[in-house]
Amino acid sequence: MNLKKDHKTMNTTTMELTVGELVSERPRRSRVFEDYGIDYCCGGKKLLAEACVKKGVAFDEVLRQLADSDAVQENTVDYNIMALDELVNHIVSTHHEYLSQELPRLENISEKVAKVHGGTDARLCKLAQVVQGLSAELQSHMMKEERVLFPIIRQLAHADTLPLMPCGALVNPIRAMEAEHDTASGSLESMRQLTDGYTPPEWACNTYRALLDRLHELELDLHQHIHKENNILFPKALELEASLPHH
Repeated sequence: MNLKKDHKTMNTTTMELTVGELVSERPRRSRVFEDYGIDYCCGGKKLLAEACVKKGVAFDEVLRQLADSDAVQENTVDYNIMALDELVNHIVSTHHEYLSQELPRLENISEKVAKVHGGTDARLCKLAQVVQGLSAELQSHMMKEERVLFPIIRQLAHADTLPLMPCGALVNPIRAMEAEHDTASGSLESMRQLTDGYTPPEWACNTYRALLDRLHELELDLHQHIHKENNILFPKALELEASLPHH
């Protein structure tokens, strides 16, 4: 690989695209951003240079890592070319289904760890509260998407003219969902801080270690989940709405 040439290409690209667009273009890039703690889901509308400054990481180093990532051949699904209703179905069957199964388990295991080890590390009691709060928020969030927003998007995907929508303009429920994404992102950040980046102490039992591993998995999945909605599904739905003629 000609790293110098690729670096130059990446530099030109990253000056023009947001972090979210970079991941939408090549999903593998999300791994680089995860490594550096760069938010590509809720913070996906920032240019890379701006995101690097906010996170305090070297822009050139991130560019090199992105160039290396782009050189790796990998078969990945291009969510940008999915039909809107297909993308909605993917999000529900993949991410919503995962959360529906995993969140109750995380509530139980975090409460158990807090009861056993909260006396040793009081942060575990706070962690259990954050997990319970996030679980309640996400379950309510998914219900609103599946009952209100997603049916509207499915309807738009098959419409020849702009249908009447009970929410008014599509931007209204989308803004509400994006605000709830921001809240969820804040809970993830709290969990990361309370667990020292999901790093178990030497004295941690297997249940405690399993909790941290599953919370880290939740974080990674939710980042991808929010990215697909904020940076792909919602913009494409708004673009389609704007293109449809009125009755």
